[in-house]
Amino acid sequence: MYTKYMDVKIINKIMQKGGFEASIPTPFPPAGIFDLPQSLLIKSTKADRLVGKLDGITQTLPDIGFFLKMYVTKDATSSAQIEGTKASIIEAIEMDAKIEGKDTDAEDILYYIKALNYGIKRSESFPFSLRFIKEIHSTLMTGARSSHYSDPGEFRRSQNWIGGTKPSEASYVPPPTNEMKSALDDLEKFLYDENSTVPLIYVALIHAQFETIHPFLDGNGRTGRLLITLLLYKRELLEHPVLFLSSYFKRHQKVYYSKLDRYHNGNVEEWLNFFLDGVIDTANESILISKKIRRIRDEDTDKLISLAKRESVSGIGVLKRLYTTPIVTTKTIMEWTGFSRSGAQRLIDRFENLEILELSKEKSEYDRKYRYKRYLEAFID
Repeated sequence: MYTKYMDVKIINKIMQKGGFEASIPTPFPPAGIFDLPQSLLIKSTKADRLVGKLDGITQTLPDIGFFLKMYVTKDATSSAQIEGTKASIIEAIEMDAKIEGKDTDAEDILYYIKALNYGIKRSESFPFSLRFIKEIHSTLMTGARSSHYSDPGEFRRSQNWIGGTKPSEASYVPPPTNEMKSALDDLEKFLYDENSTVPLIYVALIHAQFETIHPFLDGNGRTGRLLITLLLYKRELLEHPVLFLSSYFKRHQKVYYSKLDRYHNGNVEEWLNFFLDGVIDTANESILISKKIRRIRDEDTDKLISLAKRESVSGIGVLKRLYTTPIVTTKTIMEWTGFSRSGAQRLIDRFENLEILELSKEKSEYDRKYRYKRYLEAFID
């Protein structure tokens, strides 16, 4: 079935002095890698169309800035979970809102969000390059719980490996540092060559090749997935970063790793098909989420408009804030509105009666927590 790319050489496995084989990337991009079969071009066109449809629908979202944070948090959670983080999107929201204040796995998610926001802003005035990638990694890892051995913002100066306790037992051994440098130079040249192939294929190849090189001691997976979103934004496929593939990769984690491994062994077509399937699946999902969000917002705004004028004004103000912070306490509402504790609680009670907020069943050491249930459910798988 997949024969077109079977002869494309991505790596050579070379025995090292330590008694293990390392994967040495061939000059990139290799000859023939852009000889795309018609079926792949058709799928790429379909994915492009859906990305465009998603971009159009998100433009109709009222106050899109309020919703972007949830899209980002959803992706950050999935990306961190791929690496073994146990925290949920709920825990990340609570930690960001300083509701519980505990040092948990959710910290990994918040650093991912910080790195993505930095990358979006930085890309507006700085080209995609090795320096850009190092800056993203530095923002992702500096201060994070797992950063002690990661050398944030610096390419590795020693051998790393995936799986096992030593390279000879590993499932994959990236190139040694001397070969890594030339592979990174090739990748940077490809980053500059935006007209080499269609945008989605370009992004897919960059992600796979980055993971093949694995240039950092830690954080390669998260950095590579950040690059996907940042490149989609940079290539202007989306006006706002609302297409994230980490949830798709998390749902199909074993397949994700398998397709990257097949890519290493020269089967580029399987990887590209998987990547494009992810774009199509995620775009369709995000389109549905966007429609749900708009419907929920309209329905809940109508509920608040029907109240007395003073209640309506303060209620709509709180509702807007709930789109970025959908888990709150009485203290949160006090800070947002300037109300006394009793006044804030009365507003929460009104939101409960209108079925906008719901008291969390989870016990808290501090204040009671309330969730914007329908809105959260739109994002949680």
